[in-house]
Amino acid sequence: MTFSLPFFALSLAMLLWGSSFVAFKYAVMTFDPIVVVFARMFVSAALFLLVLPVWRPRSVKRGDIWFMVFMALCEPCLYFVFEGQALTLTTASQAGMVAATLPVLVAVCAGFLLGERLSRRSWVGLLLALAGVAWVSLTGTATEVAPRPVLGNFLELAAMLCAAGYTVSMKKLCASYSPWFLTAVQSLVGTVFFLPLLFLPSTDLPQAFPAGPSMAVMYLAVGISIGAYGLYNFGISRLPAWQASAFVNLIPVISMLLGWAWLGESLNAAQLAGVAVVFGGVVLSQEWGGEGKDDAPGRVVADEGVDGEALPQPLGVMEEAMAPVRRRK
Repeated sequence: MTFSLPFFALSLAMLLWGSSFVAFKYAVMTFDPIVVVFARMFVSAALFLLVLPVWRPRSVKRGDIWFMVFMALCEPCLYFVFEGQALTLTTASQAGMVAATLPVLVAVCAGFLLGERLSRRSWVGLLLALAGVAWVSLTGTATEVAPRPVLGNFLELAAMLCAAGYTVSMKKLCASYSPWFLTAVQSLVGTVFFLPLLFLPSTDLPQAFPAGPSMAVMYLAVGISIGAYGLYNFGISRLPAWQASAFVNLIPVISMLLGWAWLGESLNAAQLAGVAVVFGGVVLSQEWGGEGKDDAPGRVVADEGVDGEALPQPLGVMEEAMAPVRRRK
């Protein structure tokens, strides 16, 4: 497996994900956030079930079910609860900038749980990108479509914490299962999770389905829940978790440009300077020499196949933590 294919998959995933902030913001201007999330989960799950033989694995280890549940609870479940509320309080552009915190969060988690190690230069770059995100967020001002940007950006940060838990869990599970199977699990669990939330008193069920916002929901289901997640999960299976998540730093610029072109959003001069800082951090953090690093610490070699038993040594800590649960079963 060459470095170019996961690089291309992750770049395309970020292009789709960058557009998701704009599509989500456009949809929640008409529909309740819970309605939007459930609809995208339901549509993507239905499409996955139509091609069940394509992604269904031959077997699933009982112990791995707990990791899958944790993965799906982190994202899409809790992730979309936080992000759906965040996009009612802040702009798509600023939410996209806050998403750049994900590589730092993943790097910390992957260091403890997967044994992945970053160079000093990569840490400096990731922290610089994080500083740029904070700069952009704190210089935001309240508008009609973003009444409480600081709170909205905080909720988006909570969503990124969930995304970090999902990324590390996905990296572990990709050693044994197809990325598309794991993507289908996300959609199926997400559908079950969000269905009861439709009946909460606080959820505003739609009375009409305007064409534009409805098409945005369909795009989120097909283009993002299936396309972007599938490509991202594939990239995670081929690269260290922190390096795959570092591509998330491409999202802010994409979401900013699309927010400007489609929703009429704009960034002030201080925020544009923050964007430049984020870009500098992204460039500094990356280690592009991917070839020949299959033996790097924490790297899962996907070519062993979905039945491979070998796991990186640091994952033994996670396996031991789950052992009491398995014995009770």
